[in-house]
Amino acid sequence: MYSDPALMKQKIKETVDRLDPDLRELSLRIHANPELSFQEIQAQQWLTEPLEAAGFQVEKGISGLDTSFRAVWEGQSGGPTIALLAEYDALPRIGHACGHNLIGTSAVGAALALKEACPELPGRIVVLGTPAEEEGGGKIIMVNDGVFNEMDAVMMCHPQQKTMVLRGALACVDATFTFHGKQAHAASSPEKGISALDALVNAYAGINSLRPYLKDDVRVNGIITKGGDAPNVVPELAEAVYIIRAKTVEELKVVMDKVYRVVRHAAEGVGATVDITEGLIYAERNNNKTLAGLFQQNLEDMGIEVHDPPQTGGVGSSDIGNVSQITAAIHPYIRLGDATTHTPEFARLAGAEEGMIELNRAAKALALTAFDLYADKAALKQVRDEFEAWKQQKDEG
Repeated sequence: MYSDPALMKQKIKETVDRLDPDLRELSLRIHANPELSFQEIQAQQWLTEPLEAAGFQVEKGISGLDTSFRAVWEGQSGGPTIALLAEYDALPRIGHACGHNLIGTSAVGAALALKEACPELPGRIVVLGTPAEEEGGGKIIMVNDGVFNEMDAVMMCHPQQKTMVLRGALACVDATFTFHGKQAHAASSPEKGISALDALVNAYAGINSLRPYLKDDVRVNGIITKGGDAPNVVPELAEAVYIIRAKTVEELKVVMDKVYRVVRHAAEGVGATVDITEGLIYAERNNNKTLAGLFQQNLEDMGIEVHDPPQTGGVGSSDIGNVSQITAAIHPYIRLGDATTHTPEFARLAGAEEGMIELNRAAKALALTAFDLYADKAALKQVRDEFEAWKQQKDEG
């Protein structure tokens, strides 16, 4: 269909550059108004406005999530459906310290550039607004609702310390342990009380005692969110929140069982009780290597050096892992600066010139890689064949 793909790619890059002032303004507006998971009302509105103006059909509140959205542009028939994922939730107190203002805006920018530069594009461009990546797992809810079933490939791009296309991610779950005891005067009648805090502290120590016997890639991190109300009252309520991670969902469930047994025994040991509340399970990431290779080639064609992912450690978790179990997906990274994610320093970079440069590069790489799939049926087939082979192997055991 395209006699000169290189010429079309140059047109896409020029279009992103033309859109760059508007994309910067959008990203900085989201950065200056951080919203927590499931509360991203303004970001949803701001991200969908330019898509609606460009002719995308926008639907808000999909999968029962008030701050989600789906924006679709129908090109010529017979082509693939490619989804670009937008994240836009922030972190408590430190704002956009994971750079989601850049992620959401780069997805929108890539979609706008594709539609404008390639009006005869065969297939459908979909921008999916996926709220609550940091806490709540918006993509998991959307996966369970079938939103990704019709997608041939899914992409997003994350700012990081270095540029990588095949970095993995751990399976994880958050768990809240709420201990219930019995109040009493801590000085005059302590024997009448049951300390929920003692149960919690014993559980905390017990979980730490597991660490020498867990695999190197397992992570169990927790904080005490409530320890009582006054030092002269035996605490009747204490609470801790943990995040448990492992290489795969299967291995995660083994670790969860070990941690939960410790917690229950700690409560029983002092006569308390405990409630365990789980969040959604974030699956490990299945990077599509063929699709990642296309993304890497586009980065290198722009003069951006791509690094190998860490061999051990250095990874977190994301709900795109669940998406990658359903269809071909990638979650590459483009260098923002030397700061690490989830820090005030990273938040500053996400709203600085470094962030605007990363935004431009991410929008270009996403748009160019999507174009590869629309324009090259062989490349699309290779991406899909890799995913189907992986899925068959997984299903067989």
